Amino acid sequence: MLDQPFTPHVIFGLNPVAVSTAILLAAYGAIIWDKLNRSVVALLGGSLMILVGVLDQSEAVRGIDWNTLGLLAGMMILVSISRRSGLFQYAAIWSAQRTKASPAGILLLLQFTTAVLSAVLDNVTTVLLIVPVTLVITNELDVPPYPFLFAEVFASNIGGAATLIGDPPNIMIGSAADLSFNDFIIHVAPAIAVVMTVQLVMTHLVWGKRLRATPQARERVLALDERSMIVDPALTRISLAILGAVIAAFVLARPLHLEPGTIALFGAAVLMLCHNIEHHREIEQQTLKVTATFNDIDWITIFFFVGLFVIVHGVDAAGILDLAARRLLAATREDPAATTVVILWGSAVISAIVDNIPFVAAMIPLIKGMAPHLGGAEHITPLWWALSLGACLGGNGTLIGASANLAVAGIAERSGIGFSFLTFTKYGLGMMLVSVGISHLYLWLRYL
Repeated sequence: MLDQPFTPHVIFGLNPVAVSTAILLAAYGAIIWDKLNRSVVALLGGSLMILVGVLDQSEAVRGIDWNTLGLLAGMMILVSISRRSGLFQYAAIWSAQRTKASPAGILLLLQFTTAVLSAVLDNVTTVLLIVPVTLVITNELDVPPYPFLFAEVFASNIGGAATLIGDPPNIMIGSAADLSFNDFIIHVAPAIAVVMTVQLVMTHLVWGKRLRATPQARERVLALDERSMIVDPALTRISLAILGAVIAAFVLARPLHLEPGTIALFGAAVLMLCHNIEHHREIEQQTLKVTATFNDIDWITIFFFVGLFVIVHGVDAAGILDLAARRLLAATREDPAATTVVILWGSAVISAIVDNIPFVAAMIPLIKGMAPHLGGAEHITPLWWALSLGACLGGNGTLIGASANLAVAGIAERSGIGFSFLTFTKYGLGMMLVSVGISHLYLWLRYL
């Protein structure tokens, strides 16, 4: 039996669209104000969605993306334990020495690496692996970490758009439209290659040209022996083996019928077991080590996601996302070229404001329904590419536009690095518009 759509029953008979919109705007306003911890704001907003009747508790729980939460928690545990072996310090020094300890060179290298990894892994996973390396490098060179972290967020969302498995919206689109991994490589990856190249240039012009490390700092990094960074060789070998297995499982997730959250949590559990097995007769010592590991989980980010998922699900349940999707399509009067352009830009703008997953879920049946009016399923293929590019790249517009953005912000803030909504949007919105403009030109020249 199919699940029936949830019907909101708002107190005093108020309009659920108006109420959910008010809660969404109030929560976003408080986040932009940046005077209250964003996890508190999100939890208050999510709770209000339930208290006023936009959602009930069971429906709110359904709106939480447990796969994303499992992925975040699992990868944070893997990174926490691996870091203790010196693995990330080794990778950081090795990378810095390959670029002669040039901050601009490292900025380019880390962006490129992040984009490539994000094409074959989930982009949240990628940033959780890259950011610890980045923080070690910037600390050794005594350069500001924010430009590196910002650039990696952008690269992760851009790279993730290139393949079927790089970003959840692409997985949804591929499944709904029966599009293969190779289809995304052929039709989306060329646009992403151009976008990433332009992004590298913009990042260099904004920050790379001005990044300077003192000669003493560069000499100190070049003189370091990266092998001396490994303080626990046995733990390093175990961490590498488990991280390698986890990454391989991410790549093979679809044929294995496993979700990334399950893979990450299982890998984390195995590494925790290996990390504690030597203390199998010392329960108190195990408790101390496990507690230290769990303390490294960024609970602020985890609970922010919980609240945000509930807020966005409330907006979705009220019908706002479906209404927005229908208005986008109605504005084009079923003209194929105009529809493609509206979907691209509309998806980008909306995905910068709310999570792109529920929006893409609302768009998929509407695009499918347009097939008979546009000459059949084969004629709506450009619409799928527009939806993919708009939804994935639009997440770079604001700090809350994509999961990777918030994951990096959480790590940064735990390390004492400011990562505010307004600062991110000041740089991110313009760069996002440039990337979507390039995608517009690409779609126009190739398909329209």
